[in-house]
This record gives sequence, C-alpha cells and structure tokens, in this order.
Amino acid sequence: MVLTPGSALSRALAVGLALFIPGVGSASEEAVRKGVETFIGAPAVESVTRTSYNGLYEVVLKSGEIVYTDEKAGFIIDGRVIDTRTRRDVTQARLNQLSAVDFSSLPLDQAVKQVKGNGKRVIATFEDPNCGYCKRLAKELAQMSDVTIYTFLYPILSQDSTAKSRSIWCSKDRAKSWNDWILAGKAPSSEECNASVIDRNVELGQKLRINGTPTIFLADGTRIGGFVPMAELEKALAANGAK
Repeated sequence: MVLTPGSALSRALAVGLALFIPGVGSASEEAVRKGVETFIGAPAVESVTRTSYNGLYEVVLKSGEIVYTDEKAGFIIDGRVIDTRTRRDVTQARLNQLSAVDFSSLPLDQAVKQVKGNGKRVIATFEDPNCGYCKRLAKELAQMSDVTIYTFLYPILSQDSTAKSRSIWCSKDRAKSWNDWILAGKAPSSEECNASVIDRNVELGQKLRINGTPTIFLADGTRIGGFVPMAELEKALAANGAK
C-alpha cells in the first residue's frame, strides 16, 4: 500500500523500479529516519540507505520489513522492487541478505544433532514438534544423505510443544526421540533433566526474528523460511557449494 495521494501512480512506480545499489551515506539518511518514525509514531527504523534510483531510500524497519521513501519522507512505498530487465525480485534478495546469520555463531550444542552418511553438508533448522510443515520437512530430510542436521527445538505453538521439546531434549537418544515423534508420532517419554536449553532456543529464535517453523539455515548463513521439498533443498545446498 502507498500511503500518499496518487497511490495508483506510486504503486505502478513500486512495480517498475529498477535494480538499486546502496549508495554513499549522507545527512539526509537521518532526516529520512526521523520522517518515517514521525509517520509511524515510534522509533521503528533499523537502518536507512540511499539507493541509486532517483534518490529513493531503502528503510529497514526493526520488524525486519523493508519500505521505500524519498529524502523528505513525503511518501512511503510498501511493496516489492522488481528489476524489469531480469525480472529479479530485488526486495526479496535484500530481505534474504538481511535475514542471513553468521552460522558459526549458532550455539550448535543447543541443537539435536543427526549425521547422515559422511555428514559433509551442514544445515540447521528451527522446528516446533507440533508443526505440521516440520513433519513434512522431516520426511524430506529422512531421504537425504551426506548431511549433518542440527535441529533447534523451538516450541512456539503451544504449551504442549514446550513439554514435548523438553522431553525430547531429556531423552537418552535425542535424535531417535525426535525422529520417533516427528516421523512416526511416537510421543517421547516424560524424562526430566535440566532443559533450560529450550528457553535459550526460544530467546535465540526471537533474536533471529524467526516467526515461523520450520526455518532452515545453510552453512553460509542463508535463511530458508518454511517447508521446502528435498529437491529444492538439494539445489540450495549445491548453489551454496555443498554437494
């Protein structure tokens, strides 16, 4: 939605914008920040970057969203920037860049580890045990070979999700307990241990702005949100240099 008069024209502009490249910072960026935050009524801006498209500014909000405006914050474009030459969704590419993580910084000791074959390819997932799409993903991952999977138990759907996550973590064989549940529906036994790691996983997921499960991270930090079939994940791994 374009939040100014002449919305039809602005919407057309949003679709037809050319590929932008972040430019050199200037004092105008702070003015844009103030203008957008005045409009929103809260300190909601994470960053402002001037692009090469006729003075257009990229505004990254603290929610992780991207909007565009001019140096006076006279209009706001809430939509996708499309490169009409390549048909590339520039906004999505930028969102992917912003949502990437430093894989080496992930506390992998807080995840359920599975090694398939030589395990040379590595991914990390954040999953809720009661997530239907996580169960679909599990069936795809079960068919993959030569991959190490780190599954962060991330209960965000219900109290039962938290209880199941704690029970799985406290199991003697966490990987087996996870697969028994996620693939076969066999509930984990009610074992007890120090399962504070589950709370830390939730805090980590919130810090990484993980709002849904499953969420997958490749070794280069690329984020894949939601369920993907094995074929697509294999392509992503290959593009990531993991074969």
